Amino acid sequence: MHALLSQKKEDYQSALDHLSRDLGSLRTGRATPALVENVPVKAYGSTMELKGVASISTQDAKTLIVDPWDKSLLQAIEKGIRDANIGISPAIDGTILRIVLPTMTEENRKQLVKIMKEKIEDTRIRIRGVRESVREEIIRMEKEKEISEDEKFKMLDEIDKMTKEFTGLAEEMGEKKETEIMTV
Repeated sequence: MHALLSQKKEDYQSALDHLSRDLGSLRTGRATPALVENVPVKAYGSTMELKGVASISTQDAKTLIVDPWDKSLLQAIEKGIRDANIGISPAIDGTILRIVLPTMTEENRKQLVKIMKEKIEDTRIRIRGVRESVREEIIRMEKEKEISEDEKFKMLDEIDKMTKEFTGLAEEMGEKKETEIMTV
């Protein structure tokens, strides 16, 4: 495999890793810290992820506990979670935030599947964007006589196979998550 393709494989993997984090933040009926850990919170004059300003744990299957390291950030964390528009409402309970997840309805599940499919499509677009940048680079290399025409076609074929492979992996991740969401 050409060095350029090996290098770009990391970009493909990055798109899948991003999708994995996004899918982890979608509710499946069970409380998990991944639901809120990447929520942006305004703290100390900048925006930080929730996992950077508090510990997040599960109390039971339907309850998350957010315990800020700096108790003065309690209001900012609550606002960040509410503004994230992820369908959950935190309640301040002394020096912690308690998040009780509502029961999943059929309508909620269908809405989550719709959101999940949008995330899959965004990943497909990212993957195709990587493919296009590589194609442009390959064509440029051939024009500047850095590679032969045969090598160009071989590399274009390899990049198309790699694109198909990573798109398929994204689809598999989506199918698995959809099953998880729709399971009562």
